[in-house]
Amino acid sequence: MIYPIVVYGHTILKKVAADIDKDYPGLQKFIEDMFDTMYHSEGMGLAAPQIGKSIRLFVIDGNPIAEDEPELAGFRKVFINAHIVEKCGDLLPMNEGCLSIPKLREEVKRESHIRIRYYDENWQFHDEVFDGYKARIIQHEYDHLDGILFVDRLNPLRKKLLKGKLADISSGKFEADYKTILPGQKIK
Repeated sequence: MIYPIVVYGHTILKKVAADIDKDYPGLQKFIEDMFDTMYHSEGMGLAAPQIGKSIRLFVIDGNPIAEDEPELAGFRKVFINAHIVEKCGDLLPMNEGCLSIPKLREEVKRESHIRIRYYDENWQFHDEVFDGYKARIIQHEYDHLDGILFVDRLNPLRKKLLKGKLADISSGKFEADYKTILPGQKIK
């Protein structure tokens, strides 16, 4: 099943997501659907809140850009109940976009190294360290679990300059090649 993507301004994107247990109904099918939705929307990552589920789960697949970023070859993962326990290293700027904020890209500074604890789709526990592009993608998706969008990480002046574009997105004045759910619309 391909889910519609919840866009900027919807309240679910500002909620802190809840941990789940391995008996979460239909979990394996939901994970498959998340990957299908991510691929359909041409994303590299997708967090459950972006499709209307306020749970601590996100998926990542860096393979589509592995030709330009070789470290991402084979980097396809599921993160359940993820919690970043350490961030360190240089704050590196990089251009980011988000399926929930269509057609908008901005430079965001993020730490170059992280340590994260999570369960995979087989409920195997992991305590891992990531750096570089992997750390960036994980931090972006992880932020969704804490109700944070990449535009929340911009300096106040830059965010003020984007106010009109963000308002347009919230009101549906944008184009996307995937179905969306606007603020105020009910999530099925």
